[in-house]
Amino acid sequence: MNFERTHDAFIQDWHEAMHSGDTTKLENMTDDYTVVFYDENVLEPATFTKAEAIAGMRSSAADLKGMEKRFDDRVISMKTETRAVVFYRMHIIHEGRSLAELFTIEHWTEEEGRWLLAAEIQQRVR
Repeated sequence: MNFERTHDAFIQDWHEAMHSGDTTKLENMTDDYTVVFYDENVLEPATFTKAEAIAGMRSSAADLKGMEKRFDDRVISMKTETRAVVFYRMHIIHEGRSLAELFTIEHWTEEEGRWLLAAEIQQRVR
């Protein structure tokens, strides 16, 4: 499955970014990409544009450099041949301990032969 290989590479790119701090390979998003983040103690979610998300991702990779980002219980749902939705539990691991857990839903679209992240929803679990 073409998309599954794409998402496997995306996970590998995250592993590399967590060691190097370089998120360049992860910045393949649609122009109108948005991410919505729900925190457990905040009533209104935070919404970020592509530019804001990239800045946050760069900062996060630098701050978490050397830690592990684990993608558990991944489920890929192909909506059409050019649209996919991915669900997983993400853990941020430091010295064998989970520092954070988030449920994540990613929406992907294929444009001109390339899979791009179109939207993301994250809910902090802990």
